[in-house]
Amino acid sequence: MEDDASGTERGFSLKLLPPAYASVMLGLFFLVPLGIMLAVSFFHRVEGAFYEPSFELTNYARFLDAFFIRILAFSIGLSISAAVIAVLIAFPFTYSLTRARRGTQIFALVFLLAVLSLSEVIIGFSWSTLLSRTAGVSNLFVAVGLFERSAAYYPSLPALLLGLVYLSFPYTVLVLYPALSRLDPELSEAARMMGASPVRTFFTVVVPVMKRTIISTIILAFVFTLGAYILPQTLGKPPHWTLSVHITDQAIFEANLPFAAAMAILLLLVSLVMVAITLLMGKEDAAGGKA
Repeated sequence: MEDDASGTERGFSLKLLPPAYASVMLGLFFLVPLGIMLAVSFFHRVEGAFYEPSFELTNYARFLDAFFIRILAFSIGLSISAAVIAVLIAFPFTYSLTRARRGTQIFALVFLLAVLSLSEVIIGFSWSTLLSRTAGVSNLFVAVGLFERSAAYYPSLPALLLGLVYLSFPYTVLVLYPALSRLDPELSEAARMMGASPVRTFFTVVVPVMKRTIISTIILAFVFTLGAYILPQTLGKPPHWTLSVHITDQAIFEANLPFAAAMAILLLLVSLVMVAITLLMGKEDAAGGKA
């Protein structure tokens, strides 16, 4: 009996080990740094002496300045635009991919994973080369007679938007793929039997059914692009710099770590709100499915 009891206690302790390990790792690598950053955001900046411990709301009050309101609005608007465009391109592509042969699907997914593994630095400098005047695509346009001379397409807002869409496209496909692969093919077949064309079936059947998935993917892509740091500096002009760039600028070049921490907290809160909306939508879908 004692052996059975000790074996039960040992098994119970082994079951508790993974959650305990996950909690410790979460605390060490997320909660502790977040707590430090939150504390620093209330500190007082001292000219020439970095900062000193304090509790003041000056750093957060600066968000009411028109300059930083414009930066926040631009960052959110840019990320939303990139997310919407990426999903508009990725949704029909992913739907077609789920209807392709298994080998084609595997090849495409492996290729997208390879693209997703590229760092933002590589993507930024690759697009800056493609959009340059000396070695960019404009030389191809000149060669085929579309333009008389080559031109540079960056730095510019369209170039930055293009880079963000490219950055988030593999991510959106991988998020949409599981939901679209589970879509009941009988829905499309029923629409076809009623005389609907493939295009009409796509817009009147597939898109409405996947409406919540589309919105959730847009939100996740928005959060994914909101923290972009290299692309705004590589493909955009200083007026196109996002909140992430200004956080680094305040922390390193302006030596104002408390204000940089406050901006990072703001960026984190925006991301958490968007993630919470996505989770709530997922719970509503699950509740609707059970009903």
